[in-house]
Amino acid sequence: MATKNETAKLKSNELQIIRLYDAPVKAVWDAWTDPAKAALWWGPRGFTITTHSKDLRPGGHWHYTMHGPDGVDYPNKTVYFEVEDCAKLVYDHGANDDQPPLFRVTVLFSESDGKTKMDMRMAFASPESAVEIGKFIKKAGGNSTWDRLGEYLEKTSANREVFIINRSFKAPIDTVFEMWVNPVHLSKWLPPTGCDMQVIRADVKVGGGNFYSMSDGADMKLLGRLQYLEINRPHRLVYTQQFCDENEKVCSHPMAPCWPATMISTVTFSEEGADQTRVTVAFECSEETTAEELAAFVQERGGMTQGWTGSFDKLEDYLATI
Repeated sequence: MATKNETAKLKSNELQIIRLYDAPVKAVWDAWTDPAKAALWWGPRGFTITTHSKDLRPGGHWHYTMHGPDGVDYPNKTVYFEVEDCAKLVYDHGANDDQPPLFRVTVLFSESDGKTKMDMRMAFASPESAVEIGKFIKKAGGNSTWDRLGEYLEKTSANREVFIINRSFKAPIDTVFEMWVNPVHLSKWLPPTGCDMQVIRADVKVGGGNFYSMSDGADMKLLGRLQYLEINRPHRLVYTQQFCDENEKVCSHPMAPCWPATMISTVTFSEEGADQTRVTVAFECSEETTAEELAAFVQERGGMTQGWTGSFDKLEDYLATI
């Protein structure tokens, strides 16, 4: 059963992805196995898919084409080796009529307290292949697939439009949490690439907040503030984020007038080992958001992915210096 595989030590030729979704296992399983549902989230941001045929059983296949945002098509033929309803999938990935599979995938699904853990391992021909393809997946934004799944589940189960992004960092959980709540650290990595951040005022407690400025050193300068709603060290942080003027009066984004005035960020931190921490950012609009603002938020998920990816890259580099 899944328990034995779940606790097995990761091999040198394997990569592992673990996600916890706020949805029952049946909903997660259906999202994976129903082609119509998979079409709403499968693949990196900007990609769509067309399913040609699917036979979900050992020896069966899923024949589909991924359509890249640049217009390039990527034919895929997945062959299933194990199918355990709502529990396990084993299949080869990356094959088509002209090439063999790139790796073997084992996915375990388990539910606890209404939440579903997805534990996926990808086995490659060699440790070197695992490293190289892992770099390619990261560069191509492949990990955003599992963020899109989280967004899909939130939309279908709770009718919430949420932006989700994950990153695993090689640092203890207390250190990574401190990167978020210590304004000196926060200013080193949070601003977009090419921008500097100055924390003008900081009061890190529930009900308190930060007032900050961001600048590209030329024409662009933004003022904003955070207000902390929850600080549960070192596992969870919830805060609102607003653009404002020099007097801290809330105002529209100077370059995006339809952007929601108040956003809510929920950041969760989980240990993946003694010196490895996964960060999950869930970004959503406040209840006062208009339909037009919500549409602007949904439309900008690609841009938010790019922005957060740049910030996470900077955080990764900064942690290496601590």
